[in-house]
Parts: sequence; C-alpha cells; structure tokens
Amino acid sequence: MIKHTHVAIDLGASSGRHVLGWLENGKIQLKEMYRFENGASMKNGRLTWDHESLEKNIIAGLKACFDAGECPETVAIDTWGVDYALLDEKGELLDDTIAYRDSRTQGMREKTDDDALFAVTGMQPQPFNTIYQLMADQKDRPQALEAADRLLFMPEYLTYKLTGKMESEYTIASTSGLLDAKKRDWAWDIIDQLGLPRKIFGALRQPGFVVGKVTDEIAREIGYAPLILLPPAHDTAAAVLGAVLEEGDAFLSSGTWSLLGAEIKEPILTKESRLCGLTNEGGVENTIRFLKNIMGLWIIQNIRRELPGKPSFGDMANWAKENEAFPGRIDVDAPEFLAPENMTEAIHAYMKAHDQPLPRNAGELLACVNHSLAESYARTIDHLGKIVGKPFKRLCIVGGGSQNQFLNELTAKACGIPVTAGPTEGTAIGNLLSQMISVGEIASVQEARELIKISFDIKTV
Repeated sequence: MIKHTHVAIDLGASSGRHVLGWLENGKIQLKEMYRFENGASMKNGRLTWDHESLEKNIIAGLKACFDAGECPETVAIDTWGVDYALLDEKGELLDDTIAYRDSRTQGMREKTDDDALFAVTGMQPQPFNTIYQLMADQKDRPQALEAADRLLFMPEYLTYKLTGKMESEYTIASTSGLLDAKKRDWAWDIIDQLGLPRKIFGALRQPGFVVGKVTDEIAREIGYAPLILLPPAHDTAAAVLGAVLEEGDAFLSSGTWSLLGAEIKEPILTKESRLCGLTNEGGVENTIRFLKNIMGLWIIQNIRRELPGKPSFGDMANWAKENEAFPGRIDVDAPEFLAPENMTEAIHAYMKAHDQPLPRNAGELLACVNHSLAESYARTIDHLGKIVGKPFKRLCIVGGGSQNQFLNELTAKACGIPVTAGPTEGTAIGNLLSQMISVGEIASVQEARELIKISFDIKTV
C-alpha cells in the first residue's frame, strides 16, 4: 500500500513545529519532524515577529523531512490570527510584521462604533483586531500603507514565501474584524469608511484550496517539490476541525488562548452576543465558530517563566491541586493580564485592588488561576447556551491545555456537563485532515472526526 504523507506546519506565539501525518490501517498517524522557538521581541520601539526566522525554520523543517527519508506530498501552514504583512507591487515586504500584543492600537477602538461594526462583522472589538492595527498604521506608518499592494495574514505570507503566489484564506481573514459575517466576504463598506485601500484585500479561498508547488529554488533547497495547500489557516479553526464534535457539543481550544464556543451554521449578530463577549469567526465548510476569546494558559505560561527553574506544567498543575481550597479569584480577561511585565505581580496587584486574599505561594497562585479559568468557562458555556437557544450536552477540549487534568476536572465541575480531553495535537490534526480531504483521501469532515475518535486517546472527565 502506498503511504501518502502530508505536513502540517503549526505556528504558535512561542513555538512552531512540522508534523508529518498519514493514514495507516484506518487510523491517523503522526510524527513530529521539526520544532523551533518563536516569539515576539521589541524592534524600533514596536513588538514584532521575526519573519526571517520563521521563513528559515519553515524551510529547515521541510528539509528535515527529506533528510529523514520523507517527501510529503502536500504541506499547509496555520498560525495565530489578526497579524499581517504589507507587501508592495513587487511582492516585497514594506515594514516589520507587528505582533498583536503591541500597544500601538490604544485609542483606535474608541474611534469606531462597536454596535455598528458587530452588526456586520460579528467580531468582538478586541484591541488587537486587524481593523484597529490598520487604523494604527494610518497614524503611525502611513507611507507603508499607501505603498501597499497586498495584505497577507501571517500564514498567507509564509505560504507566499514558499510558492511565490499570494492567496487569501477565509478562516484567518475572519479574525480581522473586516469581514461581512453573513456574506463570508470583505466588508467593503467598512473598508471604504475607514479609508483603507481596497486593492490590498485579496479574493478569499476556502480551506483545502490548492496554491501550487514550492518554487524551484526552494525545491532545490529542501530536496523535493511538495504541493502547498491552504488549510483552515487560523489555528483555532484547524483545532475545531480536529475536535470530536457531535450535535449538541461545545468546544474549547485550550492553549495560550482559550477559545470556547460552538460550531453553528449562521452568525449571531445581536447586541446581546457582543455584550457577552462572543464573536463570530469562520470555520470549515462555511461554518461559523461562535466563541469567546478567553485569556487562557497565557497566564500560567508567564507564571512559569517567572518561577525559579521553570517547573513543568504537570508539576504546576499538581501544586494547584494541592492548594485547591484557596478561595481567591481573578477575572482572567482583565486587561492587566494581556501583556504585563510580570504576571505574578500583576495578579497580586489585581487581587489586592479587588479585596481578594493574596496567594502565599506558587501553589495558591496557580490554584487561583485554574479556578478562575474554570469559572470563566462555565459562565461562557451558560451565555452560549442561552444565546444559541439550547444547553450543551458536552464540552470537548482540544490542544495542549487538554493535558491539564486538574483544570479539566474543575471545568467539568463548574460547567456541570461531561468533558472530554484530547486530542492534544488538535491544531496539527485539523490542518492535516484538511489536506487529506482536499486530495480525496478522506471524504468529509464527518469521516475525519470519526477517524479522530479511533486514532487518538480521548479521555472523558
């Protein structure tokens, strides 16, 4: 039997990896081929991504596949949302790729009407949304915006660097705050009202779109010429495809961010949805990911960096469980926790200001965060159920955060419904499944999710 292999290049805010996938004996098989560090750093007074390092590591990972005796037939890239590159008419990068946690968007949201925008885009007005970043460009780097011939979101830009072809993908574009949620296309009236150049926004492609082969230069460098596809290019959209969802289920993509929501057929654009913090993002097969963006494990990741010896996440979960009775709580979505210089100090300051008992050690601090996350999930599940019009039967947790058994237990208890945990590689799996559907190895999303059930260890809490 011929082995057809594919590679998911899954890029997160702190790391990236190349995951090889194939079907064997009716199951999905995975093998990590390459991993590298990623991160935003200050450059010229702005928080930016090292796009050159990303490009080099993507190529190095593809070459690592060849060196290991693997020549995958297809490759696709997914990343976090909202961030982008501006290119001139020659396809050259005009300026740095600025990271969404940069403070340049302060004051931009106040220049727009939240209700009017939400009624069209269905996007929660978060300070890091692309719409506000582009408004900041108009103020801070108007020359770059004026010279721009094309805007490419990060996975699209990296795909362009592999193929020489510029293509735009629906799920990543849906994170921008510039899409008409009902039409599944650019909200041209809003783009015009903001004075943004129409020409920079390309025609939207659906997940599975075939971009083309890598350039001859890259083929020589890596040793083969794989076909590059567009997956669900937003990592959360890929993770949702990689979840074992059934009718009546909610999902939680648990990582640096916690994205908790439901897969629905049409957007819900009511003011009630906006006030509950819910947003409408694009999914596979034109579905809508109706969800709330919760701060997530970013808080725990930062605490870990600040602890001596950088303990394992498993140890930190155990410390939290040992201090389960600690009563202090925080609002995990408070702006103080978006990009503090020191997360531990930010939590202490917040708790002091809100008359909460202060944690005396790392275990109590972590217990506070885990409880606060679980309670935030429960509130969101309740809001979702009321707005969608029916309660949820189950919560399916995917991603690296699904390994935090203590948080899973707290979540099941707080939400009052069964919780499943896994697969941990949900994003890479969703990326790979999209490729397999595109080339005809798998017939449908439903068949893909059935394959996940039999291929991976899905734990019920």
